[in-house]
Amino acid sequence: MTTHTPPPKLRCGLLGAGPWAQQTQAPALSAHGGVVFTGVWARRPEAAAELATAHGVTAYCGEEGIDALLADSDAVAFALPPDIQAPLAARAAAAGRHLLLDKPVATTVAAALATADAAARAQVASVVFCTLRFAPDTESWIAEQSAMGGWFTAQARWLGSRYAHGVDSGDPPSPWRRERGGLWDIGPHALSVLVPLLGEVTRVTAVSGPADTVHLTLRHTSGASSAVTLGLSAPAAGAGARVELVGEHGKVVMPKWDDPVTAFRGAVDELRASIRTGRQHPCDVRFGLRVTEILAEAEEQLDREG
Repeated sequence: MTTHTPPPKLRCGLLGAGPWAQQTQAPALSAHGGVVFTGVWARRPEAAAELATAHGVTAYCGEEGIDALLADSDAVAFALPPDIQAPLAARAAAAGRHLLLDKPVATTVAAALATADAAARAQVASVVFCTLRFAPDTESWIAEQSAMGGWFTAQARWLGSRYAHGVDSGDPPSPWRRERGGLWDIGPHALSVLVPLLGEVTRVTAVSGPADTVHLTLRHTSGASSAVTLGLSAPAAGAGARVELVGEHGKVVMPKWDDPVTAFRGAVDELRASIRTGRQHPCDVRFGLRVTEILAEAEEQLDREG
């Protein structure tokens, strides 16, 4: 009788202890059967201690705490603002640690490029947690529609009401989201769906709408075009996400999704597979760099528009 030795568990630490880490990354890492959750580092020691205690792991603090967590881990997950994440991710890669990044990787091309270069030099695996690429229903839908092909155009609308007048989102304010708006917060989600379906973006045109709303028109290598509307300040009654594809097979709409914890567990599984096989994941740090390039180009157009 042949016995199969299960792959060793991945020792994974977490950088960040805010609401997203509390609701998604920490619960997913703690409950994942293929992971040893090594601990939590945060800029605020009390936040790291509280989250670490909730999951029975070690809290790490200060500059020396980052190095200690890296020493105790094979990989690190991130739940930090993008421009804090990027240099820490490059530091983790230089230490030989695999990367489970949040989106966007960074909000400047230079920072995203430095992170991608660090990962390439160290030959570490990476995955960027674009939720819809790992949530079971949307992941399978994207794969099915991509294999089918023949898409002529697409429309994507991602509107949140986090910053709408009179709306209480329930979460503490996130300065980087308020500063950078829906383009940077939701834009990576849209691109993570449209690029595998329609091909690389070859041209982007950006026009501003009300509040932080942005309208993008994209041209893709397949010849298809897509129209994207993004924002975090829509009236609550108008908020929601929808992707519709139009092509030779008719019209199809992306299914609803829920439960980011399940999606994050899927991202962990994909990182483990990439480490084991040595194959680059299509939603890795290089894809994260390309997303930053596209969004930075759109932002530059909006700045010129004034």
